[in-house]
Amino acid sequence: MSGLIAVLLIVGYTGFAWKFWNGYRKTNFTRSTSNRLILSLLWPVLYITNKPYRQNFNKALKGK
Repeated sequence: MSGLIAVLLIVGYTGFAWKFWNGYRKTNFTRSTSNRLILSLLWPVLYITNKPYRQNFNKALKGK
């Protein structure tokens, strides 16, 4: 059971990182590959702790 939960967490983490990576151009962040990579990998921490990031993350996912 814990193996299944771990797989689901990894799939969810990767899926949201991928959606953010693809929608990055819709955000207000600086257009650089290093910035894009860092923000894509740290999305769970930044989403919880940073309101502007949360707003941009939602823009990237929803396209608004």
